[in-house]
Amino acid sequence: MAVPVPRHRPVRAGHRRGCLPRRDAKAAHQFFERAVSTTRIRPAEVITDRAPTYSVVLDGLLPAAWHRTDRYANNAVEADHGRLKARLRPMRGLKQDHSARVVIAGHAFVQNLRRGHYELAVEAPVNRRLAVAFDELAVAI
Repeated sequence: MAVPVPRHRPVRAGHRRGCLPRRDAKAAHQFFERAVSTTRIRPAEVITDRAPTYSVVLDGLLPAAWHRTDRYANNAVEADHGRLKARLRPMRGLKQDHSARVVIAGHAFVQNLRRGHYELAVEAPVNRRLAVAFDELAVAI
């Protein structure tokens, strides 16, 4: 027995009904143009999925940028903010812009210390780098 499906039910991605045949090139162009103008950075590498619209837009807007479409290329970017999300989850987010700026700047500073981007605690082992760097900062202050 065939069951009729109501026409008003939501359509999930991947189903035929409601799915666009291609992504909007104009919207992609506006997105990348706004990202470049806001950050004032012309990236050397751009990671997207394999939508053909992105390669056309990026070739025109950022011809020198390397367009990566590898399957797991975005994992490092996604994993990078995992610690920040873990920190914010118990706080139920940030209520004010000022507190968001302070927490995010502090988080970025600690992550950069751990990765050795500053000349603090460079000789220390990786698992002790943060503690040694804060000891060096306390002496300097």
